[in-house]
This record gives sequence, structure tokens and C-alpha cells, in this order.
Amino acid sequence: INISVFPPSNACIGRYILNMQITSCGHTYQRCLGDFYVLFNPWCADDPVYMDNQAHRDEYVLNEHGILYEGVHKHITSRPWHFGQFEDGILDICLKILDMGASYHHGSDRDHCWRNDPVHVSMVVNHMISSHTTNSIMKIPENNDYLKGTKPFSWNGSVPILQQWYNGRCRPVRYGYCGSLASVMCTVMRCLGIPSRVVTNFCFPCSIENPLGINEIFDCTGKNLCGKDKLWRYHCWNESWMARRDLNQCCGDWQCLDPTPLETGRGSACSGPTWVRSIREGELDLDYDGHHVFSRVNSNYVGWLSQNNAKRTKFFCDAWPCGQHLITKSVGSEQFEDITGTYKYELGSVKNKEAYYRAYRRIHPGYCNASNCHIERELASLKNPFLSDSGINMRLKMANCPMYGEDVQLHWLLENLRSENKNLKFNLCAQIITYSGCPMDQFWKDCVNVTLGPREVKKIPLCISYSQYGPYLCDHNIMKVVAVSDPECGEVLMVSRDIVVNRPPVIVKLLSQPRLKVPCTAEISFCNPLQEDMKNCVMTLEGCGLFKEPMTIDLGTLAANQQARTIVEFTPYRLGSHRLLANFGCHKF
Repeated sequence: INISVFPPSNACIGRYILNMQITSCGHTYQRCLGDFYVLFNPWCADDPVYMDNQAHRDEYVLNEHGILYEGVHKHITSRPWHFGQFEDGILDICLKILDMGASYHHGSDRDHCWRNDPVHVSMVVNHMISSHTTNSIMKIPENNDYLKGTKPFSWNGSVPILQQWYNGRCRPVRYGYCGSLASVMCTVMRCLGIPSRVVTNFCFPCSIENPLGINEIFDCTGKNLCGKDKLWRYHCWNESWMARRDLNQCCGDWQCLDPTPLETGRGSACSGPTWVRSIREGELDLDYDGHHVFSRVNSNYVGWLSQNNAKRTKFFCDAWPCGQHLITKSVGSEQFEDITGTYKYELGSVKNKEAYYRAYRRIHPGYCNASNCHIERELASLKNPFLSDSGINMRLKMANCPMYGEDVQLHWLLENLRSENKNLKFNLCAQIITYSGCPMDQFWKDCVNVTLGPREVKKIPLCISYSQYGPYLCDHNIMKVVAVSDPECGEVLMVSRDIVVNRPPVIVKLLSQPRLKVPCTAEISFCNPLQEDMKNCVMTLEGCGLFKEPMTIDLGTLAANQQARTIVEFTPYRLGSHRLLANFGCHKF
């Protein structure tokens, strides 16, 4: 007997058992023919996740290799990630996630009726990644303390995280960060048949009190003080493709899903799904959490000088607008694609202003009947005055692209826009900043007197040596350099620059051509760039279709400028495009 099963496009996804019942001569026999899985089908035009572009389906459903973008908006770094949605056992783990999170919206899961709706499925997965009270997949360390778990930035892929959660009786894996959370969610969604991708937003505001404003506070030395608001240097979330029947959409479009629990003023929570186009149009009443997503790509930055913990003064500074650079991996390419235009119209355009006014009235009900001019005046009163308003232009420009162990070289450019002399005194400092905007140690300070003649342009070199920043950088490879004028000189000027210190590369070289079920060898090399020993050196290797589980190699201690080489052997166990990932860690990072 040949049996063909044609599940309808509205069938609930999950694992089904197929039984055959035979009645003969008054006797009934039952026989289990096996089980099968029903998933969402982006190749089927009747399915709510249908995607008509084959290249996009290849990228957002079938591709097991991704790239995470990190760093700062002026220095974007990238690292590969293994989604591994087709690895053995991952589908069963993804369905277990739905089982564990079934009561999130529905109280019980007796009828499974919600499992044919990608909106509800995505909400359950989003909640289970890190927001579930006891059975979430991954936790974020509190106060950057991850001594009782794995370093958040040491993961190379989603498979070990999902396997550890499943094998550990569904207890949260310690620890992750926004990039790993969004990537794990992308793996689960692709595995269930929903096209998905990871998006990075640079200059991401997290404000509790004012949804459309982010405040950073500095002291007179330029030190960033820890306030309620945080300006994340970058933040990763997930986008999934589906037609929203609840919004009467007849065809698919991108929906924003953020699995990272963020403080909203009413407790921390994940957000989405939110229709990306509704964010661009400022139509926040249409969707889940629309005002949260809108504020995170449209907030205004305000910098303050705090004097004696009482008086606060706005800086004259040129602030980079929040959410002005959103990127994701390009289709069929290793480069990134700028998708800022899908979230907002061009800054300053008529459509951008109309969308902002529309959203402002929804976020602030007191302005629901206010005119555009009234809202514009209110916004102007909250912003920092420009540096040019003070008669001075300043910026910090990188003179090199520092690698770990190298000195940081900058040029401080100043221009007097007026026809009279300017005598100014500046305090300069450098401070470690986490990717989530938490200020850490201030490790460098200086004081400089600057005299500028009429219309004079001056370039002042600045150098921060490795011996000054090295003991403090640790896992956080971002530092902030700030120059603040002395308040006694009059108007308070401020210029700042976020600097990424690149980690030394790990070089992977294949020594033989990979073949299915045939042993293959590769050489992994790493050079210690420091003038000191690196202790507790560990190399972690991972690759979909290459290793059943990550391989860890203990390298011990690497002397100054020593190069470590190791030969590894592996046997590819399934066909496909494979990528070998190597991650190096030591007591320094």
C-alpha cells in the first residue's frame, strides 16, 4: 500500500503518528505505520509564511550559516554563527519549546489549535527564549556577572545551546546576550518553516521614563555616570516573514520579534510580533508593542553635565540619532544589507516627520490634539544645542584600527567658527563601556588647554597605550573617549567617540578536501600579540555537519608573541555547505 499525505495549509504544525486500522472477519487490528512532521511551508502559496522569491527562501529558511554584526555604528564588526536548524534532534527540541510555552497565551494546550498560526507560534517562541520564569532557553547575566556559567560571547552557534537546554531538563542555559538570543530564535523559526533573519540596530536606546528620549549623564572629567537610561551600542533582534491574518494582510511581510527582555517601566518583557511597515508609518495602534519598537529606532539623545550631583547642564554636542543604522546579512552574500529604510523614512523628510508626529500623539496621549508645530517646539526644547551654535566644531577621528595589544591613536580636530580667539580648557577621559551601555572603569584622564585663533583649525594627536587600557578591557572590547570643556569657561562643549578594539584573528586552514564520511584535517593557528603571557587559553571548534558536538582544545599558557598551531581531525557526516568555526578564549577575553 502506498500512502500519500496532503496536509492542508491551515494544518497545525507538529509531530503526527499515523496508525492503520484493519477489520477482517470480525477482528480489528491496529498497526503503527510511523510518524511524520507537519511544518509551515514557505513554498506553498496558501501558507501564511509563503515567500515567493527562491533566493530569499534559500537564505532565510535553508541557510544554516549566518553572520552576527556587532561593534559600534562607525566600526561594525562581524562574526559567523551556525544556526544548525537541520541538525539531528533540533526539530524535536523546537517542538518541545512549543510544548513548554503552550500556556503562554492560551492557558492550556489541549486542542493545539493555535499551532497553525505563525503569529501565535512566534509569540510563544519569543517568550520561551529568555522571558519564561523557569524554563526559558537562555538567561542573560545580571550585572555582567557570568562566573557561574559560560561567557556570553563564547558561543559559536545555536545547536549546543538548544541541546544543553533540552538535555538539562529544560533549565535555562547560562549565559547569553542579545545576539545569541536572537540567533537561537532564528534557528527555531527556520526549523519550523518560518523565514527569519537576525537584525542589528546600532545606537539602541533603553529608557524607562521617556519613551522617545535617552539621557546620558557625565561628570566634569567626562566620566559616563550610571543612570536609569542606557544607550546600547548595538542590539540584535529577529525578523520573521508571515502574513498577519489578525491585521488582514493578504501576503507576507517582515515582523519584528525581540526575545531579549527589556525594561519597559512596567517590568521587563520581550516584544513582538510587530509589523515593520507599521513602525515606519508611525501606526502604533495596529500591533503588539508598536510603541516600544518605534521608540527604539526613533528616540532623541540628550547629553548632560552633572555638577555636584545637583545641577545639570545640557552639552553643546553633535549627537548621533538613535536607530539610524539597522543591518542584516545580505541574501547570498557575506556582506551586510542596510535595512534602515524599512523601519523609518529618511531623516528630516516630510514622510519621516509625519510618521513621527503620528507616533508621538499615540505615545503621549496629552498631545493627541496638538499641532505639528507644537510637537516640534517640544522636541526642540529637549535636544542638545549643536556644537556649531557655540562657535566651535569638534570631532574625534581614528588614526588607526587598533588590535588587542596595540595603542589607540586618535586625532582631535577643532575648528574655530568665529572671528575672535577662543581659549578653552578641556578634560579628557577614556572609559570601558559594555555593549549594553553600562559604564565600567575610567582608566585614563588628561587635561588640555586649547587656544584657537580666528577661524583656526587645529589637530591634536591623542594616544592611549595598551598598558593603560589592557587591564580593564576584558570581554568588553568597546571604550568611550570623551572631551568636555571646563564649565567655568562658559558654554559646556562635549565630543565623544566609541572605539572598538579588535581581537586577534584565529586562522583556519583545511589540509585536505572534505568528503562525506571520510576523515579530514585542518590546521588552527593563533598568535599571542601581547608582550605578556596569555593564561588559560582554550580553543573551541564547531561546525554543522562536521562535529556532533563542539570540540574544546586546552592550549594552556601562550608566551608573549608565541604562535599556537593545532591539527584537528573530523569526519563530515552529512552533505551540504559546511563551515568550521574556531573561537579563542583566555584570561584576558
